[in-house]
Amino acid sequence: MAEAGVQSEDYMAFLRQPSSNMDDSGFFSIQVISEALKVWNLDLIPYSSQDPVAMTARENPVEQCAFICNFKEHWLTIRKLGHQWFNLNSLLTGPELISDTFLAMFLAQLQQEGYSIFLITGELPNCEADQLLKITRAFQPIKPQLISDTDNAGSSDNSGKNPTQFIDEDALQRALAESREMLEAEDAELQRAMRLSMEGITGDSEEQTSDRVETAEEIRQRRLAYLASTDNPQAEDTGTQDMTDDAMLQEALKMSMESA
Repeated sequence: MAEAGVQSEDYMAFLRQPSSNMDDSGFFSIQVISEALKVWNLDLIPYSSQDPVAMTARENPVEQCAFICNFKEHWLTIRKLGHQWFNLNSLLTGPELISDTFLAMFLAQLQQEGYSIFLITGELPNCEADQLLKITRAFQPIKPQLISDTDNAGSSDNSGKNPTQFIDEDALQRALAESREMLEAEDAELQRAMRLSMEGITGDSEEQTSDRVETAEEIRQRRLAYLASTDNPQAEDTGTQDMTDDAMLQEALKMSMESA
């Protein structure tokens, strides 16, 4: 066809004809992919075939290196990176981590959904992700979502906003208010504890002071009572303190005069 010239009408018409191996959306047939993989010495084997390699893979898919799956005009890859399996589906927001125990069930689920699965055999080319995940395992607390789901969620009630940056303002304000109330309650409790602590210290000091005064007063009363009983055993209790004070004063003057 090209012998007549690449600019000939026949050749241009041939180029305009639809190809069974690719289309404008970027879809390639299994034949094209198989030929492309041969560049890296990789082969494709239908996963459900009676090929011994495929039968071994169905019994223990974890020991394989990769699978490619096709449904209608969509391809996805399931590949081992490091020591873990990932679903590299371009329709998801990111790679999906697949546990070893779930891998066989995931492949069976794809088959039930109508996917054609092919096993890739051979040694895959080295890549940075594979080397990194051999050193550090990946953890994925939140599974990726379908891109179409995130787009629909963002356009339904939050038009004009980026769904990944959307924040519930009401919930945020409630959380801030609750946080302020907790801080105020803690501050009030702290002030009350400090006040009680100070009152306890003051009360203890006053109690200790009153104890000292009472003890000195008791000693003084005992002394006065003793002197009163010595000088005037017949005196009444009501006049004991006055008479004793006077007697003590007279005694002191007497002793002063004697010493002079």
